[in-house]
Amino acid sequence: MTAPDTTTPSQLAPGTAPAEAPGRLGALGPVGLVFAGGISVQFGGALAVTLMPRAGALGVVALRLLVAAVVLLVFCRPRVRGHSRTDWGTVVVFGVTLAAMNGLFYQALDRIPLGAAVTLEVLGPLTLSVVVSRRALNLVWAGLALVGVFLLGGGGSGGGGFGADLDLAGVAFALGAGVMWAAYIVFSARTGRRFPKADGLALAMAVGALLFLPLGIVESGTKLIDPVTLGLGAAVAMLSSVLPYTLELLALRRMPASTFAVLMSLEPAIAATAGFFILDQALSATQAAAIALVVAASMGAVRTQVGRTKRAVPEV
Repeated sequence: MTAPDTTTPSQLAPGTAPAEAPGRLGALGPVGLVFAGGISVQFGGALAVTLMPRAGALGVVALRLLVAAVVLLVFCRPRVRGHSRTDWGTVVVFGVTLAAMNGLFYQALDRIPLGAAVTLEVLGPLTLSVVVSRRALNLVWAGLALVGVFLLGGGGSGGGGFGADLDLAGVAFALGAGVMWAAYIVFSARTGRRFPKADGLALAMAVGALLFLPLGIVESGTKLIDPVTLGLGAAVAMLSSVLPYTLELLALRRMPASTFAVLMSLEPAIAATAGFFILDQALSATQAAAIALVVAASMGAVRTQVGRTKRAVPEV
């Protein structure tokens, strides 16, 4: 596996620093952007589960990617000329990654609970954080987060909780989505550095939508054009794609991919909260303790990275 480029803004050559997040988004800071994106995507995932009986898993993914692509293309109006072959190759791979990650994850959601699916999926980013880490302390934080993830996956029982017996195909789909999530982190960062604003994301989303739309049509057919289904699909697209991917792309311009990957360990906790409020999935004491471990690990990783950045950038 090739380690992602983790160049920070302070290491870029003069005149090549990435653009800051515009307006109020920039005031959140990279950590705030990641948190906001995580809340949006997990509540969007819970809403998607309620939509699957109407449109099927592949149909929901097709709607999500298509609506997100249209919104981003209209809003960003990305420039298609003047890009190198490498730029376009990065966008295409990013689009394929988006389609695969969403397709695999929604297949998992169709078979296992939301919290369990996210718990398994997050192993991909956690593994990435260990592989690309350059400090021993980051390995400690990643290990602590990993313990929390496994506790969260094994605690409790019944009621669709995390400790219930899981469908093996659903587990496999969730793990595959985790691999694609790690790839998403890599290519989202590269795309963000090659294209201004969210232009690369818009183009990649269009690639993913074109790849997945035939699959959604085969599974769901005319169900995709039902007004209620379209409306719910649009809401899922905004919560699960447009908002989080834009926020995460902006965040990845301002923090190393390894730190971003450890922050993603918060996703099981956010998913558990969304599952509780929308899908009536309760937490046990073991699961709450696991969440505390994950939060502690993520906070430690952020503080470590902040301290490293302050030491690396001399005062002017």
